[in-house]
Amino acid sequence: MNELDGRRSGIGGGVSLISIIDDDEIVRQALESLVKSLGYSTAVFSSVEEYLESEFLQETRCLITDLNLPGMSGRELQKRLNSNGFNIPIIFITGRFEEKTRSRAMDSGACGFLRKPFHEHSLVSCIDMALERSTGTLRTA
Repeated sequence: MNELDGRRSGIGGGVSLISIIDDDEIVRQALESLVKSLGYSTAVFSSVEEYLESEFLQETRCLITDLNLPGMSGRELQKRLNSNGFNIPIIFITGRFEEKTRSRAMDSGACGFLRKPFHEHSLVSCIDMALERSTGTLRTA
């Protein structure tokens, strides 16, 4: 497939960048591997602060982040991005599920809220929704 294929293309026909934030290296590696297998570019970070200081903030078309992180949490990141005018679709993953937190995250624009462990197809569906929201393209089977 070429870069202009609707499965992977983002704004301007380039490959969509999906950023991943998780403090667990094994989880980061697994998510990166899955996302790359779908044909997307990735940028991985161990903390919110590392992501915010990176050059990838403007390029990110979808953000997958752990909810509970050392330092700034995933929800705090969502609030900061929203208040600064960044409309990046976010998929939260968490080992500690709380309905109140899920509701607040979704009401604030999250595209997904998955409890670890989750099925691969659940994440892929969330990614599809996020990229459709971000770029107007939908990955086709």
